[in-house]
Amino acid sequence: MAKRNTTISICKAIGIILMVMGHAECPGALNTFLYEFHMPLFFITAGYFFSLRYLDDEATFVKKRLKGLYLPFLKWSVFFLIIHNWMFDLGILNEQYGNAGGGVTHPYSWHQMQQNLWTMVTAMGGYDQFLNGAFWFFRGLLVASIAYLVLFKVFNTAATRLGYPQWRQMVIPVAVCVAALLLGAWKTAEGLRVTNLIQGGYREIMGMFFFGCGFIFKQLHDKYKASWWTTVVFAAVTLAFSLYAPSSMEWNAGFEKFVRLPLPAICGFLMVYNISTWIDKHDNALRRLLVFCGDNTLPVFVFHIVAFKAVSLIKIWYYGLDFAQIGCHMVIHEHSKDDLFWILYTIAGVGIPIAWTYAARKIRLSMRREPE
Repeated sequence: MAKRNTTISICKAIGIILMVMGHAECPGALNTFLYEFHMPLFFITAGYFFSLRYLDDEATFVKKRLKGLYLPFLKWSVFFLIIHNWMFDLGILNEQYGNAGGGVTHPYSWHQMQQNLWTMVTAMGGYDQFLNGAFWFFRGLLVASIAYLVLFKVFNTAATRLGYPQWRQMVIPVAVCVAALLLGAWKTAEGLRVTNLIQGGYREIMGMFFFGCGFIFKQLHDKYKASWWTTVVFAAVTLAFSLYAPSSMEWNAGFEKFVRLPLPAICGFLMVYNISTWIDKHDNALRRLLVFCGDNTLPVFVFHIVAFKAVSLIKIWYYGLDFAQIGCHMVIHEHSKDDLFWILYTIAGVGIPIAWTYAARKIRLSMRREPE
């Protein structure tokens, strides 16, 4: 059995921490820096585990994607749909305070609940934006990974007929990534939308590109050597883009932001991978914590916004704010530009779901043990 790549687990842990940090309204420069790469990182790490055997076993790949992405999405989207109006009764959500732009959420009517359920099942949309703001990732990765497989198979069939089956190792993966970039350029330059995808398809197209980058990185992994100086270079490139040409995987990106995204995103991933490689060499508490966190990113994706509410209670008490501000999305905006509550939000957003997951696992294991 091949040794598990715990460096990738640590990468994912750092990525999920950065995601929560961004949602916690960390300082502007840091926020812009991490948005250059923290979401592309997850697509890259997913693509790292793509296998050529799926070219002849598509059903297994699709089943794994549905089990790992669609079913968790549906489970937790429906759960939060059911409790949405209850959150208003508890005061966790309200119609007075909302996101930084002034938007608020409202209780659902019975008709709206039914429509949201239909949208969840058929389009992986309709989720509670104020409690499940990161749920676009489930749809993005599901569509991106299956689209990657389909496009890979098309190119592979053509290459095999031409007598070049060996192209599947590197030529075809590169070609798929180029095709994804061309689609992204066409979409953003002309302002086009994939009408049957929530948010228009930009994240899915770029997700396919980064997914392919992950597979290519896996092919080159044995030749890749992490070093301190390349880490510095990757960090410098990412920082320079964040300062002078910022971008992110925002759903409505235009052509300029599309052009700016690939290089700093890849450099940011390689920076994190190098750091993760160094951490993985030292068997200590930090490494074990990050590996566990990286192996259990799902609870953080699902519950970090809910976990933020615990810190919001503290902030309300500290500043003497209106209790209704607990409904702010994702965190309380007042004083967020000049205090350090984003650190507490980050700790809670990652720590509470991970601690709960660890405790629940320990309880389940203890219950399975045979009595002496």
